[in-house]
Amino acid sequence: MLTRFAVAPSGFKESLSAQAAADAIAAGVRRVVPDAEVDLIPLVDGGEGTARALASATGGRLVALPATGPLGEPVGTHFALLGTGSSLGSADTAVVEMAAVAGLSLVPHGLRDPGATTTYGVGELIHAALDTGVRRILVGCGDSGTSDGGAGALQALGARLLDEDGFELPQGGRELTRLHHIDPKGLDPRLAHTELLVACNPYNVLCGERGVARVFGPQKGATPAQVEELSAGLENWAYVLTRDLPVTCDLYGGPGTGASGGLGAGLAALGARLLPRFEVLLDHLDLDARLARADLVITAEGSLDHQTPRGKVPAEVARRAKLTGRPVLALAGTLGEGAHTVPGVDAYTGILPAPMALAEALLRASELLTDATERALRMILLGAGLPRGAGV
Repeated sequence: MLTRFAVAPSGFKESLSAQAAADAIAAGVRRVVPDAEVDLIPLVDGGEGTARALASATGGRLVALPATGPLGEPVGTHFALLGTGSSLGSADTAVVEMAAVAGLSLVPHGLRDPGATTTYGVGELIHAALDTGVRRILVGCGDSGTSDGGAGALQALGARLLDEDGFELPQGGRELTRLHHIDPKGLDPRLAHTELLVACNPYNVLCGERGVARVFGPQKGATPAQVEELSAGLENWAYVLTRDLPVTCDLYGGPGTGASGGLGAGLAALGARLLPRFEVLLDHLDLDARLARADLVITAEGSLDHQTPRGKVPAEVARRAKLTGRPVLALAGTLGEGAHTVPGVDAYTGILPAPMALAEALLRASELLTDATERALRMILLGAGLPRGAGV
């Protein structure tokens, strides 16, 4: 009999936070096993909810402030100051969540143009974090609505991005094809004395056939022509950054350089270390031991497909669960090509009981996830109760 469950989902983009997804799954489990021991482990991957989750886990706090949003207008946002419970060191660490100021959820569907959106607000949050006197800043990458290579962030931190005539470039990724020179003299001098870490998906690279504009540009609203324009701009961005700044890594195809529309490359040019996000974000959760105690591990994300093994939460949960032989059930908002190929996932299902409009599915995500958990768990328990060799 299954009695102990580890519930370790990511958030569902533009719908459920990781915590809300975990709560919905737990409700479904308890419909079937009322006295179940359910360990809720909502997981963040650097995207939405990262700053809040790390502040909560370490006894830290959020700092609220306005900053420039992805469309160039002010938005209410925040960064986190971690507490002494942080595995990153101590209370001298800030967390800047790029999605909180430049995320896709902040760009209305009718205005999605990754050639125009900016990471300027990310640089403003880094500047505000520096004002608190921290010695380390962790930037969480994920769920971005931008494709400007981090150019906006560098501008907010004091770099001047100039065209061939010496005029400052406007904001937006489409402008990067016109970039001729970077003047770094105005960069905030405190950056030189602050450890800058970027928690990112190492599979995301800046340029080439698997470059970030080609892989994620269409999800952010780019047309095929815009994808090529953005790709060319990011190629030029990597070239000028490498020529004009003391860059010591491969900005074109290095691991994580494509994170958050290329923000990884922009920050790496300032000396940031790009780190695999799960190594940075999950250690404080004692995740491996908690998965090992479960009879069944349940994970979830918005879409289960061929991208999932490339650094997504369900794949990481499944990999770790298999270290101790735990079975894994994955739930997903949608099932795409390659859903059956995620290593370590023993069973998976979509949460939609019937075709429905996306707007309705997003609105009802919590209810649908709870119902799907109940259905899947009843099927698992039925199978577990059948005599060995039983068939139909």
